[in-house]
Amino acid sequence: MTVVAPTLVTIEDVRRAAAVLRGVAVRTPLLASETLTAQCGAPVWLKPEMLQKGGAFKFRGGYTYLASLGAADRGRGVVTASSGNHGQAVALAAKMFGVPATIVMPTTAPRAKREGAERLGARCFYVGTTTAERIARAEELRAAEGLTYVPPFDDPTIIAAQGTVGLEIGEDLPRVRTVLVQVGGGGLSSGVAIAIKALAPTARVIGVEPEGSPKLTRAREAGAPVTIPANPHGLADGLLAVRIGTLNFAHLAVALDDVVTVPDAALPGAMRFLLDRHKLVAEPSGAIAVAALLTGRVKAEGDTVCVLSGGNIEWDGLRELLGDD
Repeated sequence: MTVVAPTLVTIEDVRRAAAVLRGVAVRTPLLASETLTAQCGAPVWLKPEMLQKGGAFKFRGGYTYLASLGAADRGRGVVTASSGNHGQAVALAAKMFGVPATIVMPTTAPRAKREGAERLGARCFYVGTTTAERIARAEELRAAEGLTYVPPFDDPTIIAAQGTVGLEIGEDLPRVRTVLVQVGGGGLSSGVAIAIKALAPTARVIGVEPEGSPKLTRAREAGAPVTIPANPHGLADGLLAVRIGTLNFAHLAVALDDVVTVPDAALPGAMRFLLDRHKLVAEPSGAIAVAALLTGRVKAEGDTVCVLSGGNIEWDGLRELLGDD
């Protein structure tokens, strides 16, 4: 049997997604970190996606996907499975388009993400703790009610839209030499890697994932996506997918230079650093790239950018993680 290689997203696809998002999404800035620059011996920049609509990069993909649908498909209503941020993004995009949204999240979803989707008018279901359980329930709802499913990561439209993060980095910092980006299901990391390699071919793109959920690390070892044990209690709830997306892995296989893992114990310190030094509230997933630098898992080489993927964490959760001292 002949195996057909998947068609990969190109920089032109990313640029088309950027055109859809222009005037709708926030073009987040690059912020210089003097402290990290001094500590690392190379210029370090932060890409604060917690300043994005919905509090995370996910709005880029959610809005672009809904914009790509025909009026009839949107009008039937949309459904998705999400650990939280994608759900909020779809809920917000659906509200902007004036269509109903149904979100399936885990029972362990942080309160900030649950309340965010509910506040935006989405109908929410809380099912299990794994991606597979959420997707199965979302598929049941799609089939029963004729809804349109919005994929969280394993889709070319989503990859291109999340790649606009990398497009902005490459445009704003043409001399970039290292980019650290989170790895969950792979939508953000694959899109950013494709964009950065197109605009700055000699730059390194390094994926960062939690030690307890090394789905990309295991996939690279195996040469293909594999399913790892669920880690429902990991701090970086947005990065706990048990399997890297198939299409995402195909992109990462050609555009990612390396992947590192970071222990949960390093995340609160990175969150506190961002709050103390930059007045940025990052959820654990959002702070993991900075944690990779602070722990020495990655050495900054040349102009280095840390993507801060989101900041959806409630006050009580922030106090608990950072300590109330």
